[in-house]
Amino acid sequence: MGILIDAVPRAKRIAVLGSPDMPSYAPSVKALQEAARPSQLQLRTVVARTGADLENAFSAMAREQAQAVVVLGFGPYMAARQRIAELALRYRLPTFFSWRDHVEAGGLMSYGPDLTDLFRRAAIYGDKILRGAKPADLPVEQPTKFELVINLKTAKALGLTIPQTLLLRADQVIR
Repeated sequence: MGILIDAVPRAKRIAVLGSPDMPSYAPSVKALQEAARPSQLQLRTVVARTGADLENAFSAMAREQAQAVVVLGFGPYMAARQRIAELALRYRLPTFFSWRDHVEAGGLMSYGPDLTDLFRRAAIYGDKILRGAKPADLPVEQPTKFELVINLKTAKALGLTIPQTLLLRADQVIR
């Protein structure tokens, strides 16, 4: 939420796009609500279970005057990342994601685990198992490397000026 507030300080009504079909939906929404509380941001969840539901979801966000959108990570959304970027521009909604692929497709910004690092660590984990380690004996690992990616072309199209302090923190800036 801090990055969202830095990027779009005027935003007070935030839509959270997700699907109750995803296992992490309820904990993600709860975490976002807790993070939004100190800044008195109003969160509204909007459900889109499939790519076909996205048009109605963005239309609903616009009707309810959302000023930014947090898109939860969900398989069908990855497949529809280009469509999400197009709808966000059409409805003039800054979008925030967990995965850089969405930003490369035209979304505004992402902050989340570095997938290359996750895949590398998964290979190391798999190698330990193939060498005889019992999976039950291995510790559960969490992501340790995160990346911030900002799309300045999208920011310009939305009429946003991303603060220099945020740009300096970014791991990648798409121009």
